Amino acid sequence: MTDLTSGLALRRPALTQRLYPGLALAALAGLGISLTTGVISLPLNEVLSALTAPWADDANHALAHAVLWELRLPRALMALLIGAALAVAGAAMQGLFGNPLADPGIVGVSSGASLGAVMIIVLRIDTLGAWTLPVGAFCSGFVTTWLIYLLARPASNGGDNSRLLLIGIAINAVAGALTGYLTYLASVEQLESLMFWSMGSLARVSWLPVMTIAPLTLLGLLLLRRQAVPLDLLALGERQARHAGVDVKRLRLKLITLTALLTAAAVAFAGTIGFIGLVVPHLMRTLIGPGHRHLLPLSALGGGILLMLADLGARSLDPPNEIPIGILTATLGGPFFLWLVARRRGPEAN
Repeated sequence: MTDLTSGLALRRPALTQRLYPGLALAALAGLGISLTTGVISLPLNEVLSALTAPWADDANHALAHAVLWELRLPRALMALLIGAALAVAGAAMQGLFGNPLADPGIVGVSSGASLGAVMIIVLRIDTLGAWTLPVGAFCSGFVTTWLIYLLARPASNGGDNSRLLLIGIAINAVAGALTGYLTYLASVEQLESLMFWSMGSLARVSWLPVMTIAPLTLLGLLLLRRQAVPLDLLALGERQARHAGVDVKRLRLKLITLTALLTAAAVAFAGTIGFIGLVVPHLMRTLIGPGHRHLLPLSALGGGILLMLADLGARSLDPPNEIPIGILTATLGGPFFLWLVARRRGPEAN
């Protein structure tokens, strides 16, 4: 397998090795900025004191402890987790479909998961209590991913990658239409929740969602990382992958399940946040090449950092109001992606 995947070897191994500590330091710096910045500014020394002593020992530091432990720290950690999940799901989906434009938002997976959540809210479904919403979003995202796969699966002679984008546009349109109809039926008090699902936000994050999504995300990242070599072989072509011993059907089932898990978990707790899964893997692929061994973990780091900084902007640009985070990621990600496409002309773009 190593010989077959040699064509996908790293373009710049030295740069790749430097990216790990560089992105780790960037994540720590972003976390520090996120914890100290906001409507209430907290000095760094006070943040460090609160982190090392989770319970305030006097009234003078009670506010800092409350802001840090009840608001900013769970929110920053949630941004890191969701950003990592969306970026890795995007990288895996691009490998699965053999298309660098695949992304949970563009091909309709996020819209499908969001539609499931909206249906639960508007139809007032409460079968599983507090778990109804995330389970419903996951099931909806999983079904949507399978539907896209069945409709866009390439033929044995290679298929047409543009088919995926056309189907994604159709899935997005159908999901958007159904979401719009449910919004029309929603009550006034449900509209606020629907805005949350359609534009994305981390404003409602507490420790319980963080503790819920953390094992799902980490498990998904770990299991996807183990599929790096089969993904490289699949990139060489389905026939070559089969000759190398890859069970392509089983591999696709694993990838679909894991990307649906990561995407649906992210949508279930943060709403629809687009472009993270498109821009970050594309940028990392530009820097280090298409090999998934490093592309997946570096995309996770980059996605977490990008979403954490986007969340910082969402709550800092117009205080005390918050800009929906999905608006910021689309505003920044769309032009950036256009710049990448325009900059990298030619067949070597992948």
